[in-house]
Amino acid sequence: MTAMKSIHMNTKSIIALLAAVLLTACGTTKNTVKTDGKTGATTQASATVNTEAERKLAFVQKVSDNAAYQQNIVSKINFTVETGSKNITVPGSIHMRKDDVIRVQLFVPILGTEVGRLEFTKDYVMIIDRIHKEYIKEDYNQVDFLSRNGINFYSLQALFWNQLFVPGQQKVTERLLRDYDVDLNADGDTCPVSLKEGNMSYVWMADKQTALINQADVTYSSASKGNSSLTWKYSDFKAFGSKKFPVRHQFNITTGATSKKKSINVTIEMNGITADKDWETRTSVSDKYEKVSVEDVLSKIMSL
Repeated sequence: MTAMKSIHMNTKSIIALLAAVLLTACGTTKNTVKTDGKTGATTQASATVNTEAERKLAFVQKVSDNAAYQQNIVSKINFTVETGSKNITVPGSIHMRKDDVIRVQLFVPILGTEVGRLEFTKDYVMIIDRIHKEYIKEDYNQVDFLSRNGINFYSLQALFWNQLFVPGQQKVTERLLRDYDVDLNADGDTCPVSLKEGNMSYVWMADKQTALINQADVTYSSASKGNSSLTWKYSDFKAFGSKKFPVRHQFNITTGATSKKKSINVTIEMNGITADKDWETRTSVSDKYEKVSVEDVLSKIMSL
C-alpha cells in the first residue's frame, strides 16, 4: 500500500511539474527595431558599437549551431521527483520527435509496469494516470492556464532539447538571433544570453569556449500574481552525431503564485541515448479511462 501511495504521489508531482513548467516557460516576445534617428557619417563610437553587436551575434549563432540535428531522441531514463519531504525515483523512457511530440513514460521499479505517461504534441497536452485510469487531454487553447499565458509547444521542446527559443515562435531564425543580448564580459566560464518581455525574463548560461548551454533560467515577476522561477540545468554532455547532447537534466520549479509557495525538483538521467525512429508518435486512450479536467487535478495538487 505504501508503494502504491508513493507512485500516486509521483504521478501527481509529475503533473504539478509540467504545469509549473508550462506556466513559467511561456509568454510572447515582440520583435522591435530600435533606431536613434541619427544619420550621417559613421563615428568611431558607432563603429565600436557595431563591432560589439557583431561579436554578440556571432556568439549567439554559435550557441544556436550547437542544436542537435537528429529528428528523434530516445532513451531509457531514471526520473526523480523531490517536493517537500517526498523523494521518489522511478525508471522510465523518453521519446521525442522534433517539432512533433515529447513523451515521458514512467514505470514501476523492477516490475516494469507503466504507471504514468506525459505526452505533448503541437496540438494537445495529455497526461495519463494508469493507476487510477484517468487522463487529461486538452488543446493548448482550451486549457485556461495555457491560453492565458500564450504557451507554445516549441518553447517546451527547446528546454528538453537544450536549445534557445523565442517564446511564441516555432524556431529561432537568423533574424530572431538579433533579439538576444549577451554579456560577453561576464565573470566565470559562461556568458548569459538573455531575452526580456514584460514580466518574463529568460537567461541561458552558455559556456564561453564551447557555447554549450548548461543552464536556462526563466523568471516571472508580478506584484499581483506573485513570482515564479524555473532553473533547468544541463550536464554530462555526450557525443550525439556531430554534436553533443546533455544526458542529465535537472529542473527546479518555484512558484509563489498560489496561496502556498511550491517548490519541485526533478532529475532526468538518460541512459543510452539514440536516434531511433521506429516508434508510435501518438497514444490512444482506452474507453475504460475517465477524462478529468486540468483544473480539478491542479486544485488537488495545490492542496497537498
